[in-house]
Amino acid sequence: MDVEIAYVARTGQPMAYRANDSSRDTIALAARTMPITDMRGVQTSLDSQGFELTPHTSAIRDFGMISDVQDQHRAEITALITGLTQADLVVVTGQGVRRFAERSQLSGQLDNSRPARFAHVDVSSRTALDFSHRSAPADRPSPRRSAHYNVWRATSGMPQDVPLALCDARSVSPDDLLPAQAIFDRDGVDLWSFEGLVLAHSPRHRWHWFSDMTPDEVIVFKTHDSDPERACCVPHVAFDNPLAPPGTPPRASIEMRAIAYWF
Repeated sequence: MDVEIAYVARTGQPMAYRANDSSRDTIALAARTMPITDMRGVQTSLDSQGFELTPHTSAIRDFGMISDVQDQHRAEITALITGLTQADLVVVTGQGVRRFAERSQLSGQLDNSRPARFAHVDVSSRTALDFSHRSAPADRPSPRRSAHYNVWRATSGMPQDVPLALCDARSVSPDDLLPAQAIFDRDGVDLWSFEGLVLAHSPRHRWHWFSDMTPDEVIVFKTHDSDPERACCVPHVAFDNPLAPPGTPPRASIEMRAIAYWF
């Protein structure tokens, strides 16, 4: 099917976007209609396309319980990424990002809780290497490789009215990725920022999604890899699902992020 992908225009001007107050963003959207392929039942890999769907049942029943996410779910994600990548060390960063489709009463009510409505990569290479250095253990040698992963789970059940679109890493050129400041704000105050990437359109891009996700499976996708022989990063964006029937409950999801190291 064809869906609208919210690309970012090449304006030549500095760009910034905020976690909460998007009215102060300085990116110009340039949406394009693109084909998107449902990859349900199709095998993909983290080192080729840059993403894969995998079964993963969590012991957490309420992802709004931050203490449970901190105490239990971080360990679950560590074990998941270790098993998928055979990394020597996995460090889960943050306490998870919960997001809600705009029809939900919780959308925008929690910090950074709206769907990402423009195609982007969470971190630039410079930011990824900086974050990798900060999170690396001081008692280990410098890693020969590090990679950043996002683990995306739909907690609202199927179908999803606003699913996640993923762009095959092999179809993305470095020239398609534009630097932009990702700013974390609260109550009109900019608190901190780092460099992320936004995506300009190319007809080469190949977009994919996974239909009817359950809470017992996750999409794992890469946002950076220091090994140039492997998929580096997967641009991604929320999109409106034309197949979702009227009355579909608004999507709720949680993202966990991790850095893997090989020594």
